Amino acid sequence: MKKWIIGVGLVLLLGAVSPTLAVERNLTITDREIIERLTRLEEGQKGLQSQINGLQSQINGLQSQINSLQNLIVGGFGVIIVGIFGLFGFVIWDRRSAISPLARKAKELEEREDLTIRVLRDYAQKETKLADIMKSFGLM
Repeated sequence: MKKWIIGVGLVLLLGAVSPTLAVERNLTITDREIIERLTRLEEGQKGLQSQINGLQSQINGLQSQINSLQNLIVGGFGVIIVGIFGLFGFVIWDRRSAISPLARKAKELEEREDLTIRVLRDYAQKETKLADIMKSFGLM
């Protein structure tokens, strides 16, 4: 029975102690502490805002650098394209200037060939052996 009384006593003791542990104590913060904490928060916000403004100015600077680099790249491509078209134009012009003397020379050679064949035909009328040779080649 002694054990039973000790057990009941412990249960009652623990039952009485646990509600006192569950109660929260009221925190007493003075108005001055609240104002100091709010002031520190506002100062921290101002610091963060200045950092954000600094980052925004850096981003704006980087954007202007990127824009100038893009303009440089586009200009470079423009120069390359103009150079390519200029090269094509030069090649075409050079071919025409190189082909025209060859065309003139070919025309001169054709005229000489015609003249030579006419001379040979005239001479073949007097020389029968030459006439036979020219007939065998289909020149008469």
